[in-house]
Amino acid sequence: MTTVRAIFEKMPETFIPEKAVGMNAVVQFDITGEGGGRWHAAIEDGKLRVVEGQHPSPQLTLSASAEDYVAISTGKLKGQLAFMTGRLKASGNLALAMKMQSIFRGP
Repeated sequence: MTTVRAIFEKMPETFIPEKAVGMNAVVQFDITGEGGGRWHAAIEDGKLRVVEGQHPSPQLTLSASAEDYVAISTGKLKGQLAFMTGRLKASGNLALAMKMQSIFRGP
């Protein structure tokens, strides 16, 4: 069984650095419910740093339940469908949310 924590721990392995060259952004992840938590991903010119906790000024915040986030991350739920049905919420730079799909390898 995949957990939210395991997904964030493996996030650097799914990152595609060459797709993020010149990109500087912080994405906050607020995952609710059992097994959830807060993490943020700092992307700086092709490098990724994933940190547990709240960032003071993210450009984008993504929120979902732990169950839905695991489903999105494992390919059982499409991110766009989750967003359109309110199961994944995004606030801030929505263009960055779309870019996120291209800088990480999918399941």
